[in-house]
Amino acid sequence: QVQLVESGGRQVQAGGSVKLSCAASERTLNFNWMACYRQAPGKKRERVADIKADGSTEYVDAVKGRVHNSSDDIKNTVSLEMNRLKSEDTDMYYCYAHWGTDEIWGQGTRVTVSS
Repeated sequence: QVQLVESGGRQVQAGGSVKLSCAASERTLNFNWMACYRQAPGKKRERVADIKADGSTEYVDAVKGRVHNSSDDIKNTVSLEMNRLKSEDTDMYYCYAHWGTDEIWGQGTRVTVSS
């Protein structure tokens, strides 16, 4: 069974940076695409960024210009670097992979931005 394990979530001051990593038990090149979602308590999970097998990336407007998504296909890890963090970036962040017909989720990692 394919597994995704996130790491890197922490408490950080507003204006700071954090780098979230998602390690896959499968070759990342085999995924159709991977994404980072976030969810606050009581709110709908929203997609923040995604990266496709060809390396192309897309970002939601709320984070454009502040985040960078990258893939290390040797380490089978996808990373999301988030800069100039705001209080509204406080959320649980989840890694997602679309693999064949399967949808795979990680367990999440928490980012807390304090002012």
